[in-house]
Order: sequence, then C-alpha cells, then structure tokens
Amino acid sequence: MNIRIGQGYDVHQLGEGYDLWLGGVKIPHTVGSVGHSDADVLLHAMCDALLGAAAMGDIGKHFKNTDPRWKGIDSKILLKIVVEMLQKEGYKIGNIDSTVCLQEPKIGKYIPEMIQAIASVTGLPDNCISIKATTTEEMGFVGRKEGLEAHAVALIYKDLN
Repeated sequence: MNIRIGQGYDVHQLGEGYDLWLGGVKIPHTVGSVGHSDADVLLHAMCDALLGAAAMGDIGKHFKNTDPRWKGIDSKILLKIVVEMLQKEGYKIGNIDSTVCLQEPKIGKYIPEMIQAIASVTGLPDNCISIKATTTEEMGFVGRKEGLEAHAVALIYKDLN
C-alpha cells in the first residue's frame, strides 16, 4: 500500500460586493472572498492538500487565475476535477482535515452542510471530513477582517498490487 499525506493552504481578501463561499456553501455576510473563481478558500486548501499528497503540484498549476475557463467557477467543480485526477492515478482519499481562520461570521452552524457538500463531491463518508473554525484573536489580516485563510491536510492511498 502506498500512503501519502498532503498539506494545503489558501488565503483570500475579503471585499464588498462578493459572496462568501466556504466548503461549497454560500454563507450570508456583508463581505465575501475576492478571487478569480468563487474564491472558496476552504475548497482551494483541500484541493492543494490532495494535489500535494499525489505530488501533482498545486491548484494554481492546474487552474490558472488568468484562464477565463475558471472565471467565477464553483470550486466544487475544481475539487471534483482534482478527485478525478487522483482516481486516474489510482489514488483513493482516506480523509481530509481542515481549519478555516476568519474573524467573522461564526460558521459553526454551517459546518454540517459544508461536510455534506464536500462528501457529495469526493464520495467520502461524513466521518472522513473534518472542518474546524477559529478566529485569530483579532491579530493579523484575518483579525483585522481583511481576509480569511484555510489549512487542510489529506491522506490518500493506493494499492501497489
């Protein structure tokens, strides 16, 4: 068995006039993530963790922010493409663990819906997807409400037989 671990990180500015997408779920808020796609910082970190585990580069390598195909795209589609890339190489996902860092809004009540959205894309059972949320205690760009960030780790595996 070939077992691998990947780590992903993403960050986006917050701005007026944008939607706030996290884990494939639109979160009501006064500002949203600024980006070329829907700027879902959590799904982007998960994509990077999965790609990194397979030594396949990062999200920017496969989905360039200068490519009009990805303009405004739902990041669940990007995650689905990444999952398909892994499957093509014979990998299966074991689990994904993640943390979202943002000062506001509080997102705990949306986490079950995020897990469902991610499960529907990845095929993972709910108990193999972990999403945690924290503030930065008003420190840094996250604490000043200028942006948000997400961290993710993923385990992938394949049989060598």
